[in-house]
Amino acid sequence: MRWQDFEEFVQEIFNKHGYETQFRVVFRDEEGKSEIDVIAEKFGKIIAIDAKKYSEGWYRVSALKSQARKHFNRCRRFSRLKRSDVIPVIVSFIDDSLFLHSGCIVIPIDRLNDFILNIDTYLAEFEF
Repeated sequence: MRWQDFEEFVQEIFNKHGYETQFRVVFRDEEGKSEIDVIAEKFGKIIAIDAKKYSEGWYRVSALKSQARKHFNRCRRFSRLKRSDVIPVIVSFIDDSLFLHSGCIVIPIDRLNDFILNIDTYLAEFEF
């Protein structure tokens, strides 16, 4: 599976759970141009998803931590434009036992359905 296919797969999962989604959302603000892989909206919640398909050879945990910081900042900027709270989420292809970093939720793909079904519990646990 290519990384582009992984992004589409993540979008499809949110769609199957009844979320309205937008794919590869590009926005511009005073800090420049940015892109979010998937925006999913339902019940007044806006989830901004960055899909990461790292291979076995990467230093994945350090890479995920770096991407979590970047995604959190990108979502903060997007939130200002939307004038609404945006929940930053990274969906990772491989489970690296990292669930929250720098204000960004990190969910492995094999736990994505559980995350969606129990989103309010997760958000309360992560204090969103």
